[in-house]
Amino acid sequence: MRFYKKPLSIRAASVLTITPLLFSMPLALANANTSVAVPQGVGPQVLNGATVFGNTPADTPVTVSIILKTVHTPELEQYIQQTVTPGNPQYRHYLSVSQFAAQFGQPAPVIQAITNYLHQFGIQTSVYSDNLNITANGTAGQFDQAFSVQLQNMKFQGVNFHGTAAPPHMPVALADPILAVLGLTNYGNFSTHLVKPLPQEKFLPTSTDGPPAGSQTPADLAANYNVDPLYKEGDFGQGQTVGIVTLASVNPSDAYTFWKLNQIPVAPNRIQLVNVDGGAGPVSAMSGSVETTIDVEQAGALAPQANLIVYQAPNTDYGFADAFFNAVTANQADAISTSWGESETAVNYTIAQGQESPNYAQVFNEIFMEGASQGISMFAAAGDAGAYDAASDLGTTNLSVDNPADSPYITAAGGTTLPGIQNYGAFTIDIPQQRTWGWNYLWPYWQQFGASSEASFAEALVVGSGGGYSALFPTPWYQQHVPGVNQYFAVPNLVPIDHNTAWNFNPDPQVIRGANQGRNVPDLALNADPATGYGVYSSTLFGNTEWAVYGGTSFVAPQLAGLTALINQQAEGRVGFWNGQIYRFATRPQSPFQPLDTTGASNDNLYYTGAQGAIYNPGSGLGVPNIAALATDFSQHQE
Repeated sequence: MRFYKKPLSIRAASVLTITPLLFSMPLALANANTSVAVPQGVGPQVLNGATVFGNTPADTPVTVSIILKTVHTPELEQYIQQTVTPGNPQYRHYLSVSQFAAQFGQPAPVIQAITNYLHQFGIQTSVYSDNLNITANGTAGQFDQAFSVQLQNMKFQGVNFHGTAAPPHMPVALADPILAVLGLTNYGNFSTHLVKPLPQEKFLPTSTDGPPAGSQTPADLAANYNVDPLYKEGDFGQGQTVGIVTLASVNPSDAYTFWKLNQIPVAPNRIQLVNVDGGAGPVSAMSGSVETTIDVEQAGALAPQANLIVYQAPNTDYGFADAFFNAVTANQADAISTSWGESETAVNYTIAQGQESPNYAQVFNEIFMEGASQGISMFAAAGDAGAYDAASDLGTTNLSVDNPADSPYITAAGGTTLPGIQNYGAFTIDIPQQRTWGWNYLWPYWQQFGASSEASFAEALVVGSGGGYSALFPTPWYQQHVPGVNQYFAVPNLVPIDHNTAWNFNPDPQVIRGANQGRNVPDLALNADPATGYGVYSSTLFGNTEWAVYGGTSFVAPQLAGLTALINQQAEGRVGFWNGQIYRFATRPQSPFQPLDTTGASNDNLYYTGAQGAIYNPGSGLGVPNIAALATDFSQHQE
């Protein structure tokens, strides 16, 4: 699989010599005889399955993002490693955006040649300061001409959008620096990582005066993961900024009410909203505003004196990418989280056959590399369908992980279930110790929940912490030689059959052992099970009540971003890319992580479980952190 491209400095020179001649040719000749296909974002499983309703009217406004390849990519990878390696001269010496653009962005003449070409069709452009993203605005007819396509109105899984199943083309002299063209198809393919609990008596009734009884609060998290010592030292994230990348809008007043009812004093006007590519539309439950509300409430509660910037973008591939480009190139946020994603299978339906992935996943990997080089700590939710991430979007049953959490340059946030009694009225469930989140512990109670059989109940509750092995990205340097990486134990309760579209349920599986390759997901975990879930406040999103209880790895990503603000304050500066450091911390005798390593069905994410004594397992990563100890490790600058 080709993910890391050779430096383009030599080819850039050829662009400059060819481009003036190309522009003197008739446009039809330039497009037809000297053009090549360039990758677009949404995969063929959407476009080939969509119903077409006719051509998109030529005057329809269209926004397209042209993502460019980094140059000198091996040197960029090396630089990132150096910034997280104590003793290296570059340790925590981060780049500014202009420095990144000069060293790893595309040269200005290359960008000028592409924008000049688009301008010939009347398309307006703007260029991000990292020299990696050109945002183009025009009409469907203009883009039809520029990319030699015919945009059509389509519908897939109930969503109306415009798109083209034919690959876009550009002149050969301009195509090589282009990583992907996003936005010719504007299908909203990203979903949140939120799960509601099955009804429990402990969450009822709901009071408007505070969180639902029995739900977790920010104070509970601080106690569970030893955050309180930082607060006692006066560390509340002062001077730090947390960024939220999201595809749904938020009502900031809800967050302020949440903090007030949780008795968390915060500064006024700490939330800044940035609408990317026109924004994410009105606040609504349908669009996913519950997700953004949770992100802001949780990150802001754990770092009550930090500022918050919310990057709100439309739910499209170009919107999601542009939101990250906005956040990273602004370089204001010290930590950034997202809780949106899709399965790798949805990114590329050929993954199961081991074929090469499209460049689409590399778009996010590239911007995360820039963030790492600038010292930004970035986090993504690992998903909520256990080891079967594609079951939640495409409905397939193959083992899969979530994108963009699969990128080697972002910290993937997994989930656990807290110990204690879960009260379902007529019966209770006792969880004796914190475990990897997987709802198979509920399956034996299928009769009490009114299911027709355990098999049907299990197939309906494919829910747990996302985890497993990327089919897109190789095992990164920081995971290599860590005990447990690329090795697993598994509990195959659910066995895919019928071309990965149906299950065969095995109620009494034997634990099996295996090995795999690829980026191991997740990196660490916090409580995410909605059965031990968190209270969420909204004045509009929950109907006739203002509180609800949710879980999901959606909580963990913004929680880690908020906790990073505290850790940065302890370290007196950005600690940068977590993964290059936490795997080293975890291999020390005094690790700040507690691995969840009880092999068997009492501790798995519906497939992967942890081996006794292993530092890493693909259900919950390195395990759960002791935040105060982790802050000490980040601050001591030790090998």
